[in-house]
Amino acid sequence: MALAEVEQQLGLSITDEQLEELRNNVDDIDFDLAEKKEAEFRHDVMAHVHAYGVKCPKAMPIIHLGATSCYVGDNTDLIQIKESLVLVQDKLLGLLNVMKQFADKYKSLPTLGFTHFQPAQLTTVGKRCTLWMHDLLMDYNDIQNLLEELPMRGVKGTTGTQATFLGKNTGYVSTFWVNERTNRLFL
Repeated sequence: MALAEVEQQLGLSITDEQLEELRNNVDDIDFDLAEKKEAEFRHDVMAHVHAYGVKCPKAMPIIHLGATSCYVGDNTDLIQIKESLVLVQDKLLGLLNVMKQFADKYKSLPTLGFTHFQPAQLTTVGKRCTLWMHDLLMDYNDIQNLLEELPMRGVKGTTGTQATFLGKNTGYVSTFWVNERTNRLFL
């Protein structure tokens, strides 16, 4: 859907009615039909394109316009990865909050530190917990950086060329332009 919106901005023959039909049916997935189509086509992406096309007959001709199957699959994976990282980040914040309470509760409880599996100097359970928290905070920051920098896959058009974005009364349009606008919609 995001690609179709950008392609419309580009001047391709995509109507508001087609985009609305896509939006209205984006979550209405007929998995049984997709499964039948996959057995018929032996192609997972095209099976879903056809199943979506049954729900969106006016938009069927533009559902896969300019997109390779890898573009669809790879970007789907990246969206799922990004959403998963957000879940992990939320869990890390919850864990850090629990550990903060634990560290505060045991900040005065002495324990023997170890280094290289040998007894070392005296420390506290709370202090040791803050060291573990520091590692988790670095993990949280790494995830944050990854979320900010994780790029979507680029658009090249069918068969990996820019042919879809050339001509069609649009003149020459850089795939960088398409990528930048599509990524904004995804991210």
